[in-house]
Amino acid sequence: MTRIPEDFHAKMMSVYGTRAEEWVRSLPDLIAKSEAQFGIKAEAPFDNLSYNYIAHGMNGEGKPIVLKLAFEKDELAREMRTLSAFAEKGAVHVLDRNDELGAAVLERAIPGTPLSAVTDDNAATAIFCEAFARLRGPFAGEEADFRTLRRWFEAFVRYRSRFGTDGPLPEHWMVRAEETLEELLGTTAETVLLHGDLHHENILRYGDGGWAVIDPKGIIGDIYFETLQYLLNYVDRDGDCDTVLSRRAAIMSDRLGLDRGRIARWGIARGVLEACWAVEDGADWKEGIGLSERFMKLLNEA
Repeated sequence: MTRIPEDFHAKMMSVYGTRAEEWVRSLPDLIAKSEAQFGIKAEAPFDNLSYNYIAHGMNGEGKPIVLKLAFEKDELAREMRTLSAFAEKGAVHVLDRNDELGAAVLERAIPGTPLSAVTDDNAATAIFCEAFARLRGPFAGEEADFRTLRRWFEAFVRYRSRFGTDGPLPEHWMVRAEETLEELLGTTAETVLLHGDLHHENILRYGDGGWAVIDPKGIIGDIYFETLQYLLNYVDRDGDCDTVLSRRAAIMSDRLGLDRGRIARWGIARGVLEACWAVEDGADWKEGIGLSERFMKLLNEA
């Protein structure tokens, strides 16, 4: 019988509460059903599982695959649609899926070393730009199959509904973020399908010198938004946070033809979004405002 890691069970309970209990208990059965339907053999789960059950495995031809099972079935289906849209643009391939079961089989990126292993920050940022450029392209699908950036920022609306102008966040930052978001949405010149979570751990070495992307969110919107998740990770590599942010933005601007000021404005809105999410989770919101402050410095440099 498949053993489900205890820490994964505890994490699912902490995030979803008792409504995830039955799903976690049913995982051995879901794995068995997936093996039968897809003709695969599931092996050990990945280390450090988060909110999906992900296991190594082999297909009927003895080739390595990844089995992914999700409690949030709609989220997994959106992820698979996004990967399929990016199939020829540097994403791992979706080999099979069953949305009703909440299961998908993916090719395994080998060796699968994450971009975070490239400790030279300039070199890592150049690789990020290559992955970004491969994914970039006009959106030609059905918008209803994905999220929009306006929906991604719905925490602004929820915050206002809950607190009005008398909430815990500094009001001038809320106003600035709301105004900035509307300006950015209203002046978007390049609407694309975004990965939405394009950071170091979701860009994996693939084959001889290549890189593949995994775990997209699937968001429709401004191409500039795609820069942010990378900018929010490993923020003090090869320098202090402000220096690293400025240097990375300069590389992105040079290699991708992006305006640093627009990157900075999206960062301002994104930082306040982090703060709103923190308020919803009962966590410390100051880190999110700190992000907005850093992007404001970048804007002043632009």
